[in-house]
Amino acid sequence: MPIFILTLLRDVMTICSVILFKMSKMFVKMTWVFSKMISKQDERLISVLRSNARASISELARMLDMSRTTVQSRLQKLEQSGVIQGYKVDFGQDYLGNLVSAHVSIKVKQKLTAKTNNALKQLANIAALYAISGEYDMIAIVEAQSLEQLSQLLDEIGNLDGVERTNSAVILETKFQR
Repeated sequence: MPIFILTLLRDVMTICSVILFKMSKMFVKMTWVFSKMISKQDERLISVLRSNARASISELARMLDMSRTTVQSRLQKLEQSGVIQGYKVDFGQDYLGNLVSAHVSIKVKQKLTAKTNNALKQLANIAALYAISGEYDMIAIVEAQSLEQLSQLLDEIGNLDGVERTNSAVILETKFQR
């Protein structure tokens, strides 16, 4: 096998292990939050919101067989306690299928980490940024409209003050996503 394929496979495996590690930490944190703060009624409300975050208070009340004021107060409690931190757009496959996504490993000069984080946060095409252990310091999940736009984005990231080097892996296919 050519060395670049072996390197790419190693990088993909590293990225996957990082993502699994982050997901396991999130699961443990969520389990603790749920066990300490959330009633069965709140769990039902969260479950309905996961499938339709745009549902109105009236719709939620009807689906959960609760009064509108009860639903509203439970939502406020969940938002104020930090259990619900926001509502997001869940893009359809017609839109996502046209995007080019990649994982970009980023090595940062230690003295410029905060400055680099702020600069990366300003780039709209970065969907997520994770601090990681290992050879690289961060992994950015990026999305672009085309390979050309992805190439420009990678150049932009690589030219940021504080970025020593990058390594990218284009996502060819999503097998599943939760």
